[in-house]
Amino acid sequence: MSLIRPAFGPLAALAVLAAACSPPLPSGVDSNRLQNAVGDAVGDPNTCVLIAEAGTGRNVWRYGSSRSCGTAWPACSGTEVRTVEQLMKTAGREGAEIWASCPSNADRSRTVAWAAGPVPGRPGLVFTAVMEGAKTPPGIVLGDKLRGALERGGLSPAR
Repeated sequence: MSLIRPAFGPLAALAVLAAACSPPLPSGVDSNRLQNAVGDAVGDPNTCVLIAEAGTGRNVWRYGSSRSCGTAWPACSGTEVRTVEQLMKTAGREGAEIWASCPSNADRSRTVAWAAGPVPGRPGLVFTAVMEGAKTPPGIVLGDKLRGALERGGLSPAR
């Protein structure tokens, strides 16, 4: 077991350095509270949610594994595929919202849903989300659930 421990030191240091390079969540927003609210609303092994600065696309917060956030799914607009990070680069410009859903496999037994737009009550922040599975809700439902979670998680002010 002592042979395994040294490997975690450098990995932990890299994680701390990566976090230090990311812009923080707005003051007063508890990352754990936000994580729990998003997990309760849209949590699934194949879900990824990103919060980023509008314009720069610099990631502020992420929900989901590297696999769920890095997988390219059908974009639901022709034959192209994209990752949620690729969508982040265009999300939220001029208040635009994106709601899309389509089959994610050839036999149409699974679907992918996309949701993106400005974070309500937080000018300068945008969200993107993708969910894929056999019982995935439409993109607009994913977006509605996510907006509620952002409010419960303390990122969006209560209406």
